[in-house]
Amino acid sequence: MDKVPPRGVPLLYLGTAHAALGLAFLLAAWWPRAVAGFFYHAWMVALVHLVTLGWITFSIFGAFYIVGPLALRTDMRARRMDVVAWVLGLGGLAGMVGHFWIEEYSGMAWSATPVACAVLFMTTRIAAAIWRAPIAAAVRLHVVLACVNVWLAAGMGILIAIDRATPVLPGFVLSNVFAHAHLAAVGWAVMMVVGIGYRLLPMVLPSKMPAGRSMYASAILLEAGVLGLFVTLLAHSAWSVLFGILIAAGLGVFGAHVVWMLRHPAPKPSGAPPFEFAVAHAACAGASLVAALVLGLALVVVPTSEESLHAAAAYGVLGLVGFLAQMVVAMEARLLPMVTWCWAFASNGYQVPPPPPHAMRDRRLQALVLAGWVVGVPALAAGMALESAPLVGVGAWTLLSAVGIAAIDHGWVLAHARRAAAARSTEAA
Repeated sequence: MDKVPPRGVPLLYLGTAHAALGLAFLLAAWWPRAVAGFFYHAWMVALVHLVTLGWITFSIFGAFYIVGPLALRTDMRARRMDVVAWVLGLGGLAGMVGHFWIEEYSGMAWSATPVACAVLFMTTRIAAAIWRAPIAAAVRLHVVLACVNVWLAAGMGILIAIDRATPVLPGFVLSNVFAHAHLAAVGWAVMMVVGIGYRLLPMVLPSKMPAGRSMYASAILLEAGVLGLFVTLLAHSAWSVLFGILIAAGLGVFGAHVVWMLRHPAPKPSGAPPFEFAVAHAACAGASLVAALVLGLALVVVPTSEESLHAAAAYGVLGLVGFLAQMVVAMEARLLPMVTWCWAFASNGYQVPPPPPHAMRDRRLQALVLAGWVVGVPALAAGMALESAPLVGVGAWTLLSAVGIAAIDHGWVLAHARRAAAARSTEAA
């Protein structure tokens, strides 16, 4: 217990992430007709950034303060500059979304600057910490490459924003946007999920820890695929299908390791329930990933048409919301009880062990959250594919309800640490 994760900074990031995701689903539910239909317009871009930057990126940053000590055997102490980075990120995100909403692209470019500074600071910290961590080199490679990719994606995003006000980029607008989106989603978020997944999934399942040089394959294939896809999408080249296949192969390697984990289970903690909601969320995220891969490979083969653009909208929902966003839900379902147990034990002076992590959650609330994601993701994807505002509304309202219920459940979990601290103060008095 010599490396108890910090409390304030990760909760700032995770709380902001929940607010961003809830706002994204609220706006989609309130104006479903503005979401359904052709997806490249200012309001949709605002919602996408609430999910990608607000939910996924802020969740990764907050979770790393917890995952670092608990799973990666590295230290991520909170400093004053960490709070400054959070303030910059929050202010920049609010400015970006607001300027997208009013279609003021020059202001969006300026707002992106503090976000880029926050991302650069946090990813530099993460890369430096993980490089010194005594874990498998292949895991470190995934995380460092993810950090490099997000630097490239942030720079490209600022260029696209400048280009909307003063044209500076060659090529087609949609090609530039797709290239930026894939570099951010696959190069940053997916690479990070895969790298951390090699350490975190064995704790979630639980299972034995994978090892060996085969883990390098997913990093090499994903990196070659995403950089090649970025370039070929910019150039509008038919070679993009090759790099899409490389990305699928990299994810296939990771999937093979997940199968290995499932075949090599580890004993569960005493009293742990047989059905784990974190595992169920991860499985649903995996199903969305498979569907997104099939759609994505088809989209790089077929010519652009009205139908392919509808499929691209569904592909985006399945990849960003169904896979990446729900993988964050799966991660939090296991991480928050674990770190709350650490905080509570530390708060009472390591005298009385708190309730075990699996006993901290309300399983009825967890069941409602899982049902919301199971229903909401397909409804939202179908609504985007069919340009159906009612279906988009059903999916968005359902997912918004799931986010709200999850927030209540998280509050219930975190209350264990507050009660332990209060009890310690009473005893001291």
